[in-house]
Amino acid sequence: MKRILIPIDFSEYSDEAIKVGAKIAKTNNCEIVLLHILELPHQTSDVFGAGNSIPEIMFYKESMINKLDELMDIDELKGLTVSRAFEFEKVAEGIIDSSTINNVDLIVMGSKGVTGLEELLIGSNTEKVVRLSTIPVLVIKKTNREFKTQNFVFASDFSEDTKEAFKKMLDFAVFFKSNLFLVIICTPYNFKSTQIAEKIIHDYIADFEIDNYSTHVYNDVTVEKGILNFANTIDADLIGICTHGRTGLSHFLNGSIGEDIANHSITPLITFRI
Repeated sequence: MKRILIPIDFSEYSDEAIKVGAKIAKTNNCEIVLLHILELPHQTSDVFGAGNSIPEIMFYKESMINKLDELMDIDELKGLTVSRAFEFEKVAEGIIDSSTINNVDLIVMGSKGVTGLEELLIGSNTEKVVRLSTIPVLVIKKTNREFKTQNFVFASDFSEDTKEAFKKMLDFAVFFKSNLFLVIICTPYNFKSTQIAEKIIHDYIADFEIDNYSTHVYNDVTVEKGILNFANTIDADLIGICTHGRTGLSHFLNGSIGEDIANHSITPLITFRI
């Protein structure tokens, strides 16, 4: 991994993403790209009121670039190679486009999550990036815990179509020097006996060379709750999930476990696109 993208909105949540991104970069000699998105016209109308003009927008752009420049000099980023980017675009789409343009290997995003009606109607920008990104996304919540990667839970159904994503996950597990907890969640609506579930995992991983891992079967009422509860039982430092990138009606009907966990988990989450 050579380059990390950190979207910045100058909130406490993006501050947390900077701390984590910087820690990963310093440990592994990575570059960092700080990105701010100006979403038009909504964001400028909030700042300037209706009828904002080009000079006002450009003034705002310059002020944000100055703030990015100030961020590049903070203590957490000292000694690192840091660049900045500024885009006029919708937030999630801008992050996805910038990750491609800058050839990044990981997106680190701070998130406060959303709940209730807000989650149903609009979701969060983090949730959209998790759904759309083909690049792994690390979602960080603001907590008092130090970011660690020792205990890495990877939850999956271990189906054939997840194997490419699984390879990416293994690369990150080696990169993070993690102990892997491979878990399959069984629910009342998709129940498997322990014997069958264990066989699924062991047949699946036979195609891979894996060190420092254990396999687990966990029962719960939903997959999301099972992942979160299992992660709590082993004091996980990081949760890994495969995502399908569903959009439109398919996403509305099927939802996404990765997006739900991005919203609801306090434990950092890293997602890998199938």
